[in-house]
Amino acid sequence: MDEVRPTSGAQAHGLVPLFPPGLQAIYGECRRLYPEQANPLQVTAIVKYWLGGPDPLDYISMYRNAGCPAQDVQEHWHYVSFGLSDLYGDNRVHEFTGADGPSGFGFELTFRLKREVGETAPPTWPAELMQGLARYVFQSENTFCSGDHVSWHSPLDNSESRIQHMLLTEDPQMQPIQTPFGCVSFLQIVGVCTEELQAAQQWNGQGILELMRGVRVAGGPWLITDMRRGETIFDIDPHLQERVDQGIETEGSNLSGVSAKCVWDDLSRPPEDEEDSRSICIGSQPRRLSDKDTEQIRETLRKGLEFNSKAALPPINSQRQNHERPQSRKDSLESESSAAIVPHELVRTRQLESVHLKFNQESGTLLPLCLRGRLLHGRHFTYKSINGDTAITFVSTGVEGAFATEEHPYAAHGPWLQVYSHRQTLEFLSTAACFCFYLVCPFLFV
Repeated sequence: MDEVRPTSGAQAHGLVPLFPPGLQAIYGECRRLYPEQANPLQVTAIVKYWLGGPDPLDYISMYRNAGCPAQDVQEHWHYVSFGLSDLYGDNRVHEFTGADGPSGFGFELTFRLKREVGETAPPTWPAELMQGLARYVFQSENTFCSGDHVSWHSPLDNSESRIQHMLLTEDPQMQPIQTPFGCVSFLQIVGVCTEELQAAQQWNGQGILELMRGVRVAGGPWLITDMRRGETIFDIDPHLQERVDQGIETEGSNLSGVSAKCVWDDLSRPPEDEEDSRSICIGSQPRRLSDKDTEQIRETLRKGLEFNSKAALPPINSQRQNHERPQSRKDSLESESSAAIVPHELVRTRQLESVHLKFNQESGTLLPLCLRGRLLHGRHFTYKSINGDTAITFVSTGVEGAFATEEHPYAAHGPWLQVYSHRQTLEFLSTAACFCFYLVCPFLFV
């Protein structure tokens, strides 16, 4: 449960003895932007997360931003979170690993909401939205990056608004800061319509955000969310759809994978093979991915954020370690499954004769994206099950490091399946089958 209260002058100016250095560093960046708002309204968790409370963010400060008439930026409310980064440095929430790396998760969330005429106080619903995203980060230990999208499937303010999803980008005013516990950047939440989310998936989030910056009512240069916006950027300017289509055609999609409801089964496996340590038990608790497989799949997804000339999967026996964040953090695809871990060395890569793939409808609707936006451009696409450690990666000609090949198009390493598609097959599917897919997809996926 949260409460709204003003910050004290002493607290806002960092004059309280033993004021937490991480908290003070973020307040310092806020004071740089809002020197006249020393005591902003603040939503605070009554019971702190580190005392057993449900809300990971200790505070969300709410500022009144006058905008920038020179850039045609309208007046709005500016929300800033405190708690995804390490505020205290004493391991009560985040493990302190030194000042050279990220502080906590390495970022805080911000949000800019259009101020309605006559509004004298900021709405508090964005604070609960930010707490919801923070709970996801803490529970999954997945971090956000600029250009990421969040499928929310509900109006952000629980109204009848069309703004039902989110993109993330760098805050246009708040600069990354260095604290005694590491660096902190500020990621801004941007509310978007379903059509804009789908365009970001088909192409890339950064491209859609750039288009929105050019449309004042859709956010403008500072990407201010207007919950009363009733038109998409494509309704406002139909030419923008052409730019998206051209981007998909020339660049493909930088969405290299999603968490999804999906399973796969080896149709060539004899029923009595269920106890084989190399088999996949779809109907029961799946075996956990090894740390090396998890690292490789995580790298698979990360590479979707890069426009490399040559798509490559890291070698399956790579000893690569992730130095970008503390090793105590869970990799973005590591499951919380309690199933027994099969040692990596005992799991051999198997070539399969036939496989059965199952996706829920939302995951299935991304298959055209997988074909048109990824595989046709020589890239890969991964579905990672949210219910276990199953993973399905589609690869095509030009993807290096894959264990599925033209000779053996279906191959599995533990619960990780790779499916290879030849370019000629992809061209046929993307032109003919994708049209049929849209007609029958409700019947294909469970």
